[in-house]
Amino acid sequence: MAERSTAAVDVADSGGEEPLTAEAGKATADGAGTKKKAGKGTEAAVTDDAGAAAEASPLELHSGHKLARRYRLEECVTRLDGFSSWRAVDEKLRRAVGVHVLPADHPRTRPVLAAARSAALLGDPRFVQVLDAVEENDLVYVVHEWLPDATELTAVLAAGPLEPHDAYQLVSQVSQAMAAAHREGLAHLRLNPGSVLRTESGQYRIRGLAVMAALRGITADHPQRTDTEAIGALLYAALTQRWPYETDAYGLSGLPKGVGLIAPDQVRAGVHRGLSELAMRALVNDGATASRQDQPCTTPEELAKAVAAMPRIRPPEPAFTPSPAYQRTTYQQGVYGQTPPRGGTSPAAAPVPPPPPLQSRTGKALKWTVSALLIAALGLGSWQLADTLLKDENNTSPSKSTGEKDDGNAGKVVSKPLKIEGSAEFAPDGSFQNSDQAQLTHDNDPSTYWRTKSYDDGPEFAPSIKKGVGIVYDLGSEQEVSGASVGLHYGGSYTQISLYATDSLNPSASASDPVGSFKKITSRKTTSKTAELKVKNSVKTRYVLVWMTALPSSPPEQYYTHPYKQAITEVKFTG
Repeated sequence: MAERSTAAVDVADSGGEEPLTAEAGKATADGAGTKKKAGKGTEAAVTDDAGAAAEASPLELHSGHKLARRYRLEECVTRLDGFSSWRAVDEKLRRAVGVHVLPADHPRTRPVLAAARSAALLGDPRFVQVLDAVEENDLVYVVHEWLPDATELTAVLAAGPLEPHDAYQLVSQVSQAMAAAHREGLAHLRLNPGSVLRTESGQYRIRGLAVMAALRGITADHPQRTDTEAIGALLYAALTQRWPYETDAYGLSGLPKGVGLIAPDQVRAGVHRGLSELAMRALVNDGATASRQDQPCTTPEELAKAVAAMPRIRPPEPAFTPSPAYQRTTYQQGVYGQTPPRGGTSPAAAPVPPPPPLQSRTGKALKWTVSALLIAALGLGSWQLADTLLKDENNTSPSKSTGEKDDGNAGKVVSKPLKIEGSAEFAPDGSFQNSDQAQLTHDNDPSTYWRTKSYDDGPEFAPSIKKGVGIVYDLGSEQEVSGASVGLHYGGSYTQISLYATDSLNPSASASDPVGSFKKITSRKTTSKTAELKVKNSVKTRYVLVWMTALPSSPPEQYYTHPYKQAITEVKFTG
């Protein structure tokens, strides 16, 4: 067993001690004079660097301390190894942020600053964004997003394993995000249930890209292999609610000692076989996988492609819940709405005798009067009906006689607005536009909007750059969609918009053909700031994708200097 670092494990990340992956177990400290390897299930050993950090005096910070006259520290969530992490408030923008603070003379200061600045340049919304990285007054601090409405995967798994569709979304989104990071030369090296967050819309966000490993002094000879195995461990835990090593971690029990790495579908009954094999392909153990004919996945890119090649896993059908307004009533002959007595069925009730007939002269006169009135009413109604039918026959247009549809209002079904319950940006190629702005397109405020990036070519997207951009909307339940109104920020040139029915808020799709497996509802090309899309034959679906494949040209703006761009202000569906 390799020596353990004197540094405690980051409670903010794990909630307890954690084993690293096999490759991360070989990680070494930056700048360490002596490198020691750590076996699977141990923290990477840190020698000279850890000693220097341990000797460093702790930062004299407290709640209420203010950095750069802007970031007010609120609560310390981690204090170890010479640095501390805080929940803070950005008083300038009035929002919660997270802050890592360490002394300027800390041995890991330079790697932390370099990692933070590299992560900030990535700008991928699937990662918790680095907002600032500053060296000031003998302190170095890294400021990042704080997502109060997101839930750590640790807490999600504490409630039980994920459904196959949710586990599929987890491995799909995380592998695509890490593949994009590695293409830019960035690795995570501490990817675990404490560093993955799930938002209310079902999207997964990754925090600590490059920065957390730099704070811990962790490096790896094969960073892509390290991150791929970590994603496999996340999928394994999502399927089984067990950690795929012998050591307990993140509130999860480890595997029994001595049995080795066994497939998820052998740990828990009912596990999806395809996802089980995928987890084993990522958790390479000397080349052994759950299915010998499948090659191991050694990079996030390979894993993302393996996920995309799987048959689509559909979300579970929503369970039918009867409306509370519906109440079953009892009906018996002669008894209505009476509850039967306890202890058995109620005896047959005595029939209620009809009222006696009207025998008096007044009664007879009343009967004849009522009969005469009924006969007169029937005659009058028949005459009016015949007159109406005759008029309709005389006024019938040629289009009606030939069976063609009339353009008038007769026979039209009045459409009703459909409520939007949620939304999520759709970007199967991993290149999001502004995913955190999707909800602004259905907030009943036309002054707010979700906008695309700006592009040099247009209006049609260059095939090598992008296939399209769009947002998926959740209508809450299956609805008959008969049309949509899409408010746009820019007019001119033209915008090409299509509607597609999808199977979830975050549907899986290939980057080369994003909408090929979806059902097309309708499409429209417009040069105005409102696109009215009519559906010839209404489509029943819960999820609708608004997909744009052409953007208009407009003057350059700050941060949007290229000509072709668009923004969606407000989306409304009718059924």
